[in-house]
Amino acid sequence: MRFATYEHHHRARLAVVDDEGVLFPVPGVRSLTELLGRGGGLPALLDAGAASFDVPRGPHVSQVRLLPPLRPASVRDFVTFEEHVEGVRRSVEGTGGVPEQWYAAPTFYFTNPHAVHGHGDRIPVPPGSAVLDFELEVGAVIGREGRDLTPEQARDHIVGYTVFNDWSARDLQSAEMKVGLGPCKGKDTATTLGPYLVTADELEPYRDADGFLRLALTAEVNGEKVGEDLLSNMSWTFEEMVAYASRGTRVVPGDVLGSGTCGNGGCLAELWGRRGERTPPPLKPGDTVTLTVEGLGTLTNTVVPGVEPVPLPAGRRRSRERP
Repeated sequence: MRFATYEHHHRARLAVVDDEGVLFPVPGVRSLTELLGRGGGLPALLDAGAASFDVPRGPHVSQVRLLPPLRPASVRDFVTFEEHVEGVRRSVEGTGGVPEQWYAAPTFYFTNPHAVHGHGDRIPVPPGSAVLDFELEVGAVIGREGRDLTPEQARDHIVGYTVFNDWSARDLQSAEMKVGLGPCKGKDTATTLGPYLVTADELEPYRDADGFLRLALTAEVNGEKVGEDLLSNMSWTFEEMVAYASRGTRVVPGDVLGSGTCGNGGCLAELWGRRGERTPPPLKPGDTVTLTVEGLGTLTNTVVPGVEPVPLPAGRRRSRERP
């Protein structure tokens, strides 16, 4: 099933989307976040979706504003594509290759769950940035709480997947990572999820013998293809990522785990690192980014001007006086 959160006549609703793009509102629930919070995982989600076909149909997707499928409880963004690491390290950090430590575990960072946008939303340039980039990813959505999970157990905790665009201010990212932290403000302004949540059962036909989802991914800027890859080029499966995320802590309904950016042009910075120049150029107001993932749909956003940063002083060199 495909679930959409949408706004129509100033009211937000959750619906199942049929093959013709008709929305069937889910009865008795206001949002996917609320539905997932009730627990029950994928079976409960499918039951709720099935009940929507017993009520009057809603509008067509072309008649509504699509919102993010859910408001995440948290967003962990992983980095699981070796090819992406090679190119971006060269572009952002000025170094080459893949650090040996990268192979030890599926590394992630937490990004901002309060800056999530939907399909068709306008994305402002982050304050103070002149080097904006997109990142083509897939997000897995958690539907059941778990802790210290094995990969086999983790599969039952994933309810579905969505297209994930991790907008990145590369100039801010490069500067703050020199401090040994981050990315922070370089990733803080926007993440786009959508257009739908596609339930995990829908993607099982794409699973290969090693447990990876073999989905085609394509990135376009202003209608020109700049990247394409296969999701199965990840170095860890989503189940392994969930298991790692749950180690020593909890994953909860509504958590989103990003695959990390795919290779072969899944973002501009990778191309810049490989080519030694910023070609194609950084995104600017008016540019439209279109990301397509087989089985999940197409996510489109247009960049708009942002606000000027509020000035702050440089860090003071203090006397280190003691009482």
